[in-house]
Order: sequence, then C-alpha cells, then structure tokens
Amino acid sequence: MSNTGSPQPIDTVILCGGRGTRLREFTETLPKVLVEIGDKPIVWHIMKNFSTGGFNRFILALGYLGETVKSYFQDPSNSAEPWQVQFAMTGEDTNTGGRIKLVEPLITGQTFFATYGDGLSDIDLNALLRFHQQHGRIATVTAVRPRYNFGLMQLDSQDRVTSFAEKPVLDHWINGGFFVFDRRIFDYLETDSVLETTPLETLAHDGELVAYKHQGFWACMDTYKDHAELNQLWSSHSAPWLSWSAAS
Repeated sequence: MSNTGSPQPIDTVILCGGRGTRLREFTETLPKVLVEIGDKPIVWHIMKNFSTGGFNRFILALGYLGETVKSYFQDPSNSAEPWQVQFAMTGEDTNTGGRIKLVEPLITGQTFFATYGDGLSDIDLNALLRFHQQHGRIATVTAVRPRYNFGLMQLDSQDRVTSFAEKPVLDHWINGGFFVFDRRIFDYLETDSVLETTPLETLAHDGELVAYKHQGFWACMDTYKDHAELNQLWSSHSAPWLSWSAAS
C-alpha cells in the first residue's frame, strides 16, 4: 500500500453494523468489528491501512452493539491515531446498501471509499483511487480470487489420484469490498437496499461498475477458523496486511 497520501480528504465508510452470527464465540457480547486480531480490533487494522495510505477520515456505519464501537474509539487510550471518526447509528438490522444510503449527509466530497468491517488486504488504496478516477464511472469494486476451503485432488480417466493441490486459488473473481464510489451511487440506493443485489446489479447493467483486480492478499474474518488463521499470521509476524510496519 502506497504512502503517497491523497490530494484531497477522502471519506471512508466502514460497514460496522453486522451481527457476526458465524462468530458467536465472540459476538454474543461484542460487535464483530471489535473482535481482535492480535491486540487490536479488526476494524482498527482496516483503518490503520487506510491511514497509512493517507486517508484519515472515517464514517463508521454502526448497528448491532454500535454504542460499544463508539465507546471504544472515544476511549482516550484508543485515540492515538490521527483519525477523524464520525459515528452513524444506521439501525441494528439495516442492510449494507441502506447503511451507505443513511450516511449520505456525512459524505463531504464527490468521491468516497466504502468497505466491509471484516475484510483485510494488502491492497494499494492510492492505486485503487487512481484507477477509479481514471475510468470515470460511478463505482469501483475490488475483485479478488480467494482460496478453496479444501485441498483438491486431480484424477485421471481411471479415477486414479494423480496429484494434490492444497487449497488452490479460485479461478473466479468475487466481491472483496474496498469500493470507491462517486456520489451518484446514492441514486441507486434506498434505505432498505442490499448493496450486493439490486444496486450493484443495476450499476453493472448501466455500465457504471468497474472491477479493480487485486492479485495480492485478501481475507475475510467470517468464522472462528478465519479468526484463528488471521491471528496466526499476526503472531508469526507474517501478516500481509501490515502495511504500516513497512512504512515505518
């Protein structure tokens, strides 16, 4: 991730409202975005990466246990970063597109980032922003190719096993978050929108959605297994998303 900074302040909306039902070991009493990787919440890691790229203005779209997130960032012991953080209570059960629609009054510029509160990557955010500005469409989505959850076997015509592949990368691209939106995105959103269905599908139909292909590291903390793997990367000092370590 480049540390060249941005020519103008860019807001970053982080979707922090989900219940994290597949991480019940933690989320019965803690919002998913505050589940820790190492000694910091995953949302802190995401914000630290944006900050390393020169982006320090954040809008946290809160929902489930939103006051807990707000309290974390308002605690003086957690305020050492040069971040400007705004909190938007967007409802406990509001969908992803609805949460973005509800923060429209807080967006200060023509262009803004948006991402999920459970995804980590070593993406170059300045390169992503330049890509978006160059193509001139309404929306950019970061496309990633995750790994299979299981290893694969290659079989011959007699069903003999010829080789193994340990969790190979998928051939297909998926939505990895890390969006860049023009303000015109709000014309495609309602307060009950699911971003990943009608809004993105309509943008694609209109030719206004472009994919930024990220070939590097990407991971989503969706399950306890994901959490354990991310913490293993952290504890082994080999976490690919630690861009601020390289920049320091």
